[in-house]
Amino acid sequence: MIHFEWLWALVALPLPLLTRWLLPVHNPIEQAALNVPFLEELVEVQTQTVFKAKSTSLGLAAIAWVLLVIACARPQWLGEPIEQAMSGRDLMMAVDLSRSMEAQDFVLNKRPVDRLTAIKAIASDFINRRVGDRLGLILFGTQAYLQTPLTFDRKTVQTLLDEAVIGLAGDNTAIGDAIGLAVKRLKNQPANSHVLILLTDGANTAGEVTPLKAAELAATNGLKIYTIGVGADEMSVPSLFGNRTVNPSLDLDEKTLIKIAESTGGYYYRARNTEELNNIYMRLDELEPIEKDKQYFRPRTELYMYPLALALGLVALLCGSKVRLS
Repeated sequence: MIHFEWLWALVALPLPLLTRWLLPVHNPIEQAALNVPFLEELVEVQTQTVFKAKSTSLGLAAIAWVLLVIACARPQWLGEPIEQAMSGRDLMMAVDLSRSMEAQDFVLNKRPVDRLTAIKAIASDFINRRVGDRLGLILFGTQAYLQTPLTFDRKTVQTLLDEAVIGLAGDNTAIGDAIGLAVKRLKNQPANSHVLILLTDGANTAGEVTPLKAAELAATNGLKIYTIGVGADEMSVPSLFGNRTVNPSLDLDEKTLIKIAESTGGYYYRARNTEELNNIYMRLDELEPIEKDKQYFRPRTELYMYPLALALGLVALLCGSKVRLS
């Protein structure tokens, strides 16, 4: 259906008539310079020609004015209502970019990859599934940064996560600051549920706030935190005496991550490989169901340019006719 966004603009339609009625009419007195025997017949023919020309010009001008006013009223075409799921949830992801994320103890498509690459690959599907959630992204290392404020634009969140690189926020790990930043960004948001998913492979080695103090602040503000410890328990590395097996996750502070999750009503998960990481995201989908309420919106297509173009075309035609007559 057609909808006028500024319907009040249509009150300007009778403006030319009001101007004609309110302003005095100017009729110039013309006196013939010559006396012509057949003057009456000549005047009658000329009058008819002028009347037709004026009537045509007046009609075109009236149509141009109506089209111009319609364009000013901003006509729009309203499409069919489209259903949009709204969960009423704000979901923030905090991803560790410290130097330890370079460890290549994950396998993706049958080749070894570093931890951040695995997180990007698995998180991409998770982000695409969060229809109806407002998503945000925090990147942290020595400092914590808000990379993406809360938005329904899942594609932007995914793109900015894909562009993140190890060391971008520093080499250390400020878990407490990342939680504190999430609390700051979420506490004043009018959502039914606030959730933080924190992925890290180490212990808190930087920042102004301790993780447990930040978790206490999060619990006070109703922020539920799911913590994910990333990294394999063992991997083979070359040495002078051949390959040897090491534990690349020695620095992972699981006790603190467990306390953070439990104190806020969330859970702690351990992701030793890509399969476990994917299963964790599936589990999060179950714990935080996607769809709650439904809202509808109607797509709008602007139409004002069509009557405006016709009005300008008629004005150009009138100006051209005046030039020819003169």
